[in-house]
Amino acid sequence: MADEQEHSAATITNKTLEGSSSDDDDDDISDDKSAENVEQVKTFKDLGVTEVLCEACDQLGWKTPTKIQIEAIPVALEGRDVIGLAETGSGKTGAFALPILQSLLSSAQRLHTLVLTPTRELAFQIAEQFEALGSSIGVKCAVIVGGIDMMSQSLVLAKKPHIVIATPGRLIDHMENTKGFSLRSLKFLVMDEADRILNMDFETEVDKILKVIPRDRRTFLFSATMTKKVQKLQRAALKDPVKCAVNTKYSTVEKLQQYYVFIPSKYKDCYLVSILNELAGNSFIIFCTTCHSAQRVALLLRNLGITAIPLHGQLSQNKRLGALNKFKSKSRSVLLATDVASRGLDIPHVDCVINYDIPTHSKDYIHRVGRTARAGRSGKSITFVTQYDVELFQRIETLIGKKLPAFPTHEEEVMMLVERVSEAQRYARLEMKEHSDKKKRQRGGDGDADDTEQASGVRKKVKGGPGSSATRGKKKGGPAFRGGR
Repeated sequence: MADEQEHSAATITNKTLEGSSSDDDDDDISDDKSAENVEQVKTFKDLGVTEVLCEACDQLGWKTPTKIQIEAIPVALEGRDVIGLAETGSGKTGAFALPILQSLLSSAQRLHTLVLTPTRELAFQIAEQFEALGSSIGVKCAVIVGGIDMMSQSLVLAKKPHIVIATPGRLIDHMENTKGFSLRSLKFLVMDEADRILNMDFETEVDKILKVIPRDRRTFLFSATMTKKVQKLQRAALKDPVKCAVNTKYSTVEKLQQYYVFIPSKYKDCYLVSILNELAGNSFIIFCTTCHSAQRVALLLRNLGITAIPLHGQLSQNKRLGALNKFKSKSRSVLLATDVASRGLDIPHVDCVINYDIPTHSKDYIHRVGRTARAGRSGKSITFVTQYDVELFQRIETLIGKKLPAFPTHEEEVMMLVERVSEAQRYARLEMKEHSDKKKRQRGGDGDADDTEQASGVRKKVKGGPGSSATRGKKKGGPAFRGGR
């Protein structure tokens, strides 16, 4: 198994993934690079990247290119379409950012590149990388995502940035409603985490976007996992692509230590608190299936004095970015997240990922645990398996081709926490109830349970203030709503 992986890492595997049943994919994808140049190439300069961008890479601390960059960059610089398959944390962003910036250098033009991403946070992260790499050449980026005022985005688009990084839904809104914004002169289209874009049912949006952008363009698809839908999209969107696959098996990074804990679902919270105490001093991302679950566990941990912060789809965009920044700046050590945060987010100091709720799709497991042990560092992942999750857990083991060891826990110590934890659970439930009652009273006020302060924003003042008699019991169309305009 290990030999096989080493072999596939050293050579370029231009085969389709195991998931693809159709043989005609092999005809679509041309075999390109030979195995020898992987050993020779050591620096970005050898890959054909210009001097200016090599310096930018040095400043960012990128000394040597990663495997996916060694394979994808030369092919992209030749002007070919690329499908990049590599595990998370292997430098996929750099693999498409460098060729695009190099093309911008040779022929600068506005609205040159469109990058599509599945989540808002990933869009901001990609923009940061583009700006960092292109700071010396003055690259202008625009991030177009939901949850942020459309008017201010329209003003940014009116300045015609070089690179637009967007989530598909909001981009369509602008294409239909913003005057003077068109992508007719687009040169590059990138889809990062392509399988997730399609799984989130953005298919119709992606089709609309493909119709209005020029046929004569270059397209890059990047993902850690390849699905049938991606293969369908590949036929529609790419011309004679080269497949750069670092690993054909679904794999997790070698430096990641993976464990499981088999526990009764009744004592899940107690085991979580016990593990957080045992590994205190590390930073954690804890994945939950639902927004409600993430919010509840965050409140529970906070009641026990653990600095936890939630990140999920029901928070406003500012809160989501705020939560992420607090965690990145290490002012919070525990991030409670739904799968919004499972893809692409690069937070260097995550020491441990805990799957509080086991993922229903085995592939999501690979993305979740990929938040730790990034770029050559080591990390831990612990998956909670209750009596109801055994089958899902076995599926995950089959997918990654490993039997996971059990994480050592001491039952007596865990049971000593029961009383404190159940008290904290009670408080957490009360807070959740108060919060939902408050939301009902405010009727659309911005009442996200935030990390510290209760968010009091302009919206409350506009609609007659929080809990004011005018707002209670009225529908949105009532006098309070109109009067506040």
